[in-house]
Amino acid sequence: MTSAVRAPTIYATSVPVFNQMLGGIEKVLSKAAAHVETKKIDPTALLQARLFPDMFPLLRQVQVATDFAKSVSARLAGVEIPKLEDTESSFADLQVRIATVLAFIGSLKVTQFDNAATREIVTQAGTPKEKRFTGQSYLLNYGLPHFFFHTTTAYAILRHNGVEVGKKDYIGAY
Repeated sequence: MTSAVRAPTIYATSVPVFNQMLGGIEKVLSKAAAHVETKKIDPTALLQARLFPDMFPLLRQVQVATDFAKSVSARLAGVEIPKLEDTESSFADLQVRIATVLAFIGSLKVTQFDNAATREIVTQAGTPKEKRFTGQSYLLNYGLPHFFFHTTTAYAILRHNGVEVGKKDYIGAY
């Protein structure tokens, strides 16, 4: 007997992935907060740390990663993207931001993604940088790669600066 293998849905390849990876970022940020407290380091030193001068600091990497998780999920579900003000200045603030995004994407229903693979997604509508995608292309070729770049960079900044985190911390629970 053979059974047909079904391709994963857009929901299955987005929301659970964002949940898992943001859970990993929560964990590494908790370890970073403990690290600065134990070592008596000004938290701003880590929050503003960069891998290279022309890259975003840790704080902004986390903000952008959460922006991708919420905006990609919202666009694929066909709902309005929640606005976050980017006012975080501490590890605790970043944890609240992650919890807010996790609550939002957790509120989305699987059925909202039913036509997501073929839904037209337009980013930066009306600007010279406007891009048009199908939902599938948007997720696989744009959304996930950018999300992973920023989560990986946040992890790398912390690891580079001596926070004892490993692959299990980064990947989160699965």
